[in-house]
Amino acid sequence: MTETIKQTDDTDGFFDRWVSAVQPPQATAPSPKGLALPDKSSHDANAGTTELARTPLDLRRAMQDLLKNGWLEEAIKPRIFKTIRNETAHINALLEPFDLEAKVDESRGLAFISVLAGFAHEDGQDDDWSHPLVFRQRLTLEHSLMLALLRREFIQQEQHSGVGTVVRIALEDLLLQLDTFIDRSGSDMQDKKRLQTNLDALRKHGVVSEVDAQDYVTIRPMIVHVASPENLQALLQQLQSLIQQQRQQEGDNSDHDAAGHNELEGLSLP
Repeated sequence: MTETIKQTDDTDGFFDRWVSAVQPPQATAPSPKGLALPDKSSHDANAGTTELARTPLDLRRAMQDLLKNGWLEEAIKPRIFKTIRNETAHINALLEPFDLEAKVDESRGLAFISVLAGFAHEDGQDDDWSHPLVFRQRLTLEHSLMLALLRREFIQQEQHSGVGTVVRIALEDLLLQLDTFIDRSGSDMQDKKRLQTNLDALRKHGVVSEVDAQDYVTIRPMIVHVASPENLQALLQQLQSLIQQQRQQEGDNSDHDAAGHNELEGLSLP
């Protein structure tokens, strides 16, 4: 026998009154670890305020482009360079917690990132690089020599033609300057390939461009700020001292080993 519940016309019968009486009140689920969840309505109300508080879009894009390579030229991106030049104080305020700052060389149309002078190393030693956001790549002796020669060429052409001029140098002219310090291998093709390999390594630092179809390379203005004149002058003096020592050694050993004299004719760098 199947029992059925007879419905009556009473809209608030005994069954409905009983269900409403035993139904518990709605409760809010506890948040994880007892933390109160934010009110969605309050979050929606503050959404517009958060958007207005963000850094302006043009300034964000300028900082992103500057941090991408660490340097930026006006000739390549004039609009972004103008933003960096006009908002340098604002950018430095945003970079200060990272011990970084933006510097602008207006005469050469160059902006670049630099570590603050008061940057403190965690271990208190200045000889060990420890900045978490800046990678220091050590240059070889031959790379440092080329850097010094390229910088000297850049300054000389600026003094002759004025600051801001485009400085280019032929690979053959650069090889002639290197002859003072490095002996050639005897193969023009091998010497040229070696030079292009060294230029490619320096190009990563933003100091030179790619070699063009006429075998010319453009020296970029960033080369002025890569190394100080004092360090470069000390490097050239050290190389000249090495050359004199090696030539003196060659003279002392010339009577004992003629073959050794031929191999050590001049300075050969790795």
